[in-house]
Amino acid sequence: MAQTTDKQPSVIRSLDWWTIGIYFALLIFGWISVCGASYTYGETDIFSLSTRSGMQILWIASSLMLAFVLLMLDDRYYDTFAYVIYGLLLLLLFVTIFNPHEIKGSRSWLVLGPLRIQPAEFAKFATALAVAKLMSTYGFSINNWKHIVTAVGVVILPMLFIVGQRETGSALVYLAFFLMFYREGMPGSILFTGVALVIYFVVGIKYENLLLWDTPTSVGKFVVLLLVQIFTAGMVYTYCNDKGRALRIGIICLGITLIALLFSEFVIPFDIVWVQLLICAVLVGILVFQGLATRIPNYMYIALFAIGSIVFFYSADYVLNDVMKPHQRVRINVLLGLDEDLAGAGYNVHQSEIAIGSGGLKGKGFLNGTQTKLKFVPEQDTDFIFCTVGEEEGFVGSAGVLLLFLALILRLIRLAERQPFKFGRIYGYCVLSIFLFHVFINVGMVLGLTPVIGIPLPFFSYGGSSLWGFTILLFIFLRIDAGRNLVRR
Repeated sequence: MAQTTDKQPSVIRSLDWWTIGIYFALLIFGWISVCGASYTYGETDIFSLSTRSGMQILWIASSLMLAFVLLMLDDRYYDTFAYVIYGLLLLLLFVTIFNPHEIKGSRSWLVLGPLRIQPAEFAKFATALAVAKLMSTYGFSINNWKHIVTAVGVVILPMLFIVGQRETGSALVYLAFFLMFYREGMPGSILFTGVALVIYFVVGIKYENLLLWDTPTSVGKFVVLLLVQIFTAGMVYTYCNDKGRALRIGIICLGITLIALLFSEFVIPFDIVWVQLLICAVLVGILVFQGLATRIPNYMYIALFAIGSIVFFYSADYVLNDVMKPHQRVRINVLLGLDEDLAGAGYNVHQSEIAIGSGGLKGKGFLNGTQTKLKFVPEQDTDFIFCTVGEEEGFVGSAGVLLLFLALILRLIRLAERQPFKFGRIYGYCVLSIFLFHVFINVGMVLGLTPVIGIPLPFFSYGGSSLWGFTILLFIFLRIDAGRNLVRR
């Protein structure tokens, strides 16, 4: 009698070795960068544990052991214990708020003898697991407002605890989860609203004190209110399929604004912003009336968008000028180009730009960077480590590192899309969203394109917590992916 064997594919053979290869390449280039950033002229042993480059080897070795352990565990454990892991990390985050050790104004580190651990780095994978568990539950719908509010709450809760630790930069990383929400069906209007708010803030604050022609009208406020009207008309066109009404709204708003502008310029100068606010109020009234008359809720939502846009802009202006501390306002002003402050808030970015620019096409060579060796760039082996890549490896090396990260992101998208279960796909998109956010913000921060919020570059920045956190985040997903073809009993 013939016997049949139900042989399971081995985990090792099912692993995505392309991703693991990219991981090893990033670790190697990361160590070279830490070595270059922390090296001091006259050092003879870069492998000594008394140096940062030597300690980073220890962190890398422990990360590899951690990765091996994660791959040996049953992938179902991550689904089963997702809420338990999330709860434990929340408790650890809460306890960390009250720890007595303050490092650079932050209480985000737990000091255990010679070891310092930052729980916020580990909370990322715990939150990703919890969100994936919640959203893969039977009956969950991204279009049900109660369900999406619960999912957002899972993300917001660790953010609040991390802000309580005075670690705002690490808290902002959790905004990356909204990219995953969008992939899973979150309405595009929510993502558009977020982009619109950023535009309002940047344009409004940057040009607030610039006057329009010879009128006493702020260019910043004028443009923001005009954008609110244009965006509102566009949303009526897109979400209500009311092309005629959208066209009339756009023409009337632009026409009245133009007439007011010409009157203020050539007849009696006055602040056109008051006319624009009146236009917005009438526009909201029309939308509310139309929503009640047609019973189409999208008109009401668009009216709320217009009101929320105006409230956000004026509240942001108030918070910036009357609530924020002076050093916080300076950072934002430097980012928006309103102030230079090369000796203060803009010093890090300015020195980083000099270091990257001095590298040229091919760089100065390993351990030959002058800006980094002479310690001109603060935090050059942690938050600003990419400037070391630019100085020593030049444009070619910097582009190579960015291509490696791009390859990792694209590979993660491929792995996430091939998951047979919703839990694996959602967790995969959480992972790639976090990596994408870190790379985009960190590199942009070093180049002066994004705010300086102090987040590490994955696998490059010095430190055990960061390296362990990213390794756990990645290898849990690799283990889940490796189990996609297993026969479940």
